[in-house]
Amino acid sequence: MRIGVLGAGQLGRMLALAGYPLAKTFVFYDMSGNPSAGLGEVIIDRDGQYLDDLISRVDRVTYEFEHLPVDVAERIAKEKPVHPCPRALQVCQNREAEKTLFGELGIPTPEWRIADSAESLQAAAEELGCPVVAKSNTEGYDGKGQAVLRSPEDAAEAWKSIGHPRLIVEKFVEFRREVSIIAVRAEDGELAFYPMAENAHHEGILRYSIAPAPKLEKHVQEDAERYIKALLNELNYVGVLTLELFETAEGLVANEMAPRVHNSGHWTIEGAMTSQFENHIRAVSGHPLGSTDARGVSCMINIIAEHGDIERILELPYAHVHLYNKGERPGRKLGHVTVLADSYEELVWRVKNCAQFLPGCPEFKSTLSEQ
Repeated sequence: MRIGVLGAGQLGRMLALAGYPLAKTFVFYDMSGNPSAGLGEVIIDRDGQYLDDLISRVDRVTYEFEHLPVDVAERIAKEKPVHPCPRALQVCQNREAEKTLFGELGIPTPEWRIADSAESLQAAAEELGCPVVAKSNTEGYDGKGQAVLRSPEDAAEAWKSIGHPRLIVEKFVEFRREVSIIAVRAEDGELAFYPMAENAHHEGILRYSIAPAPKLEKHVQEDAERYIKALLNELNYVGVLTLELFETAEGLVANEMAPRVHNSGHWTIEGAMTSQFENHIRAVSGHPLGSTDARGVSCMINIIAEHGDIERILELPYAHVHLYNKGERPGRKLGHVTVLADSYEELVWRVKNCAQFLPGCPEFKSTLSEQ
């Protein structure tokens, strides 16, 4: 089976690495002009003139990135199966539509408003009560297109800095930690859920994911599974879906969903019986799903901006290095390291030992540090 992948970055690369043992081949369709997957065939098409070529060369199509034209996915879907469905793309590209769907499915969200001017942004901040987070309604990821308003008087500056004609304004959530759940749905409706991960961000970019999330009560995992199951079934979804959440004193609050394999699931390559990448390929290919059980405990560390001392990390018997074949630049994801352990106590020591070889890596903080 030949699978077309819309996008040609590191997620597509890892999908291909998971698919090759299942005898899949890949054609990447890159609309950026800067493919970095480094595997399979790549069609570079900034103007959309080679889309028919892609369609003629593949059996099924998936995507590694949600910020791509919905009409491209819809055009392909008229001739070849596209998983996940174009509707999932449409919802994820519009925060208002996403929050509305969450509300319809009974998934808790922060209180929110829409603003289409500096004046309405100020009014929303006054109504919700500061602090609030203003985000571009479309586009924006890894903390881009956002601003925190500590006071309604910050509205004019925030409006200017975001530079988008329509914003979603959310009441700031007092959370204990950020978590995510990754699930996969097969063509026949079979579902599988991974253990939740605890995520630590720095300057808007994910830096650490611990899985299974430590000190997680059983009912919290069950609530997350219920929420993501509702989304998967509502969208008639096929493939891997990620739901990012805040864990608060009152329970889980949804932040956003991503219709794809996710950075907070990279730990599954070594840390789960079946990785998120393999399960996504299984789902979009029509195969049975693999086990999502964890193998011990894991922590994924993102390599950002500089590669650091990879040779020293490779000497560590518990560290697994994944490099994306990208050049160094500020804020860029260059790779990741997954650290494995048999206990959380052992994991903390191993993560700190590994992180010292990565320049600019923030201090490892998690609920494991709490007494």
